Amino acid sequence: MKLPVLRVARACANLEALATQYREGLGLTELGRFVDHAGFDGIILGHPRGPWHLELVHVRGEAPPPPPHPEQALVLYLPEQEEWQARCTAMERAGFAAVAASNPYWQRQGRSYADAEGGRVILQHAAWSA
Repeated sequence: MKLPVLRVARACANLEALATQYREGLGLTELGRFVDHAGFDGIILGHPRGPWHLELVHVRGEAPPPPPHPEQALVLYLPEQEEWQARCTAMERAGFAAVAASNPYWQRQGRSYADAEGGRVILQHAAWSA
C-alpha cells in the first residue's frame, strides 16, 4: 500500500522571500510552483522523495494574512546532534528569529523559530516515537 503524501498549505504575503527563507533554513527543495492559478500563486517545497510538502500560497488582491497562532507550528524531529545543530545554524542564517515556544515542552529538547511573517517552526532534537 502506498502511503499518502501530506501537504501543509500556508498563505503568505511575500511568497518569494518566504520560500527562500524555508529553502535555506530547512534545506528544502522547490518541487513545483504555479502562477495566477485562479488568482493564486504558490511554491511547493519539500524533499523530492519525502512524504510531506510545504505549500506557500499568495492570494492576489487580498490583504496579507495575520500571523498564525504560536501553536500552529511545523515540527521537525532531528535526532542526530550534528544535523540538529547544523539546521539550527541554517535557520538563523536564513533570517528565522529564535523565539520562546508557547508550549514549554518544545523548549526542553528543541528550539523554536519564527519566519519573517510570524510562522513558527520547531526543531526538536529527538527522534519521533509514538
